[in-house]
Amino acid sequence: MSNGIVVGSGPNGLMAAIVLARAGLDVEVIEASATIGGGMRSAELTVPGVLHDVCSATHPTALASPALQELAPDLERHGLRWRWPAVDIAHPLDGGRAGVMVRSLDETCAGLGKDGGAWRRTFGPLTDHFAELVTDAFRPILHVPAHPIRLAGFGLEALRPATWVARRWRSDEARALFAGAAAHIIQPLTRPLSASVGLMLTANGHAHGWPVAEGGSQKIAAALAGVLADAGGRITTGRRVSSIDELAGVDVVMLDTSPQAAADIVGDRLPRHVARAYRRYKQGPAAFKLDLAVDGGIPWTNEACRRAGTVHVGGTLEQIVASERAVSRGTMVDDPFMLVCQQYLADPTRSSGTIHPVWAYAHVPNGYTGDASEAILRQIERFAPGVRERIVARVAIGPAGLEAYNANYVGGDIATGASDPRQTLFRPRVAVDPYFTGVPGVYVCSAATPPGAGVHGMGGANAARAALRRLR
Repeated sequence: MSNGIVVGSGPNGLMAAIVLARAGLDVEVIEASATIGGGMRSAELTVPGVLHDVCSATHPTALASPALQELAPDLERHGLRWRWPAVDIAHPLDGGRAGVMVRSLDETCAGLGKDGGAWRRTFGPLTDHFAELVTDAFRPILHVPAHPIRLAGFGLEALRPATWVARRWRSDEARALFAGAAAHIIQPLTRPLSASVGLMLTANGHAHGWPVAEGGSQKIAAALAGVLADAGGRITTGRRVSSIDELAGVDVVMLDTSPQAAADIVGDRLPRHVARAYRRYKQGPAAFKLDLAVDGGIPWTNEACRRAGTVHVGGTLEQIVASERAVSRGTMVDDPFMLVCQQYLADPTRSSGTIHPVWAYAHVPNGYTGDASEAILRQIERFAPGVRERIVARVAIGPAGLEAYNANYVGGDIATGASDPRQTLFRPRVAVDPYFTGVPGVYVCSAATPPGAGVHGMGGANAARAALRRLR
C-alpha cells in the first residue's frame, strides 16, 4: 500500500488527505498546533458561553465547492449543519442608507431600485450557470476547460479593475455593495483582475448564500476529520515538521503551508527555479482582528445591517478604493475597510443570553505593529452610534498574533499571498502543475495554490489528484 503524509490540517490539508485516503493510500495528517483546522477554529475568546470564530467566519465558497459538495452527506453525518442569515451582505453608508444583498436575485435587484437592471445583467447569467463556472474557475488557470465559452465570458469580465465594473451602477448603494465584495481580494481595486473576486463572491451569494457553520467554523474541521477517519486516515497534533528528512519513505507528501515554509521544509532538494519562486512569493496586506462580546448586538442605524450575517464597513466605493490603495502601499489609515460578521443571527447557539459574539477585522499593512482597535471601533460607530456602551468584552489580535496562530499567515496575510494580477493567475509559481514542487512525490496544497483562499478545500483536492496521477 502506498502512503501519504499531509503537513497541516487546514481545509486544504484535510481535503487532500481525504482524497488520498479514499484512493487507497495510508494517510496521516501532521498538525503543529494542539487543535486541527487551520483557519477553521472556534473558541470562547471573550466571555464564557460566547463562541467566536478565531479566523474564518462566513463561508460563501463552501457550498459551491465541488470537493465539499461531493462530501456533503458524509459531512452532515459528522455533524456539519449550515445556517443562513436573513440578509447575506449589507453595506452601510452615511445617512442610514445601505446596499443590501440577499440570496434572491429578484429581491436584491428590487432593493437596488434604478440599478436593479444593471445588477441583474451582471449577475443573472453568472448565477444561472454558477455550477458550470465553478467547475473551471476552481482549477488552475492552465487546464482544458469543461465549459470554455462560460469561462471565457467570465474571464473577460474578471480581467477588469473593480472600479471599471462598478461604473455600470449609478447609486452609492450598488457601487459600494460591489466594492465591498471585491475588496475581499485585499488589493487595490484599480488593478486589473480586481473585479474577479467581487464577481465570484456576489454570484456565489445569489447561487448559494453566505452561510455559517452551526456551532462555529471548528465544526467544519471536525466533520472533515470524521470523513478522513472513515476512510482510514489519522491525525497527529502537536508535531511540527521542519524537514522533509523527517518523512523518509513516504510516497506522497502534501504541504498545506506557505511557499516559504515549503522551501524551508524541502530545502536543497527543491530545483533552483522552484526554490527561487517560493522565496520570492509575495505577501499581501494583513488583517487586524477584533472580537467583541456585545450586549444586544450592534445598534446599526440601517435596519438591514441588524439582520445581516456579513456587514462590509468602509463607506463609499471611492472611500474603499482610497483606503485599500494606501494599505497596499504600507500606510495605515484612520478609516480602513472592514468585515463585520454577526454569525449569531443565523446560529443563536453562539450567544449567551443577550450577549452576542461579533467578529471584525480591518485590512492593515503587512507586518503592521500598531493597534487598530480604535480605528475599527470608530468605523463601526460611524454607522452604529452607541455601540461602545454595549461592548462588555473585547479581544484584539494583530498581524504578529495571526502569524503565531497560523504560520501560513505570513505578516498577518490571511489570504496566504498577494492577489496581484500575476499571482491571481499563477500561484505559487508559473507552472503547468502549480501544486508540484519539482521533487518527486512532494506537493504544495495550501491557499497559496489555485484557486486561492477560502474554506472550499479545492487546493487540497486538486493537489491530491495531481499526486495520484503521477503515482499511478
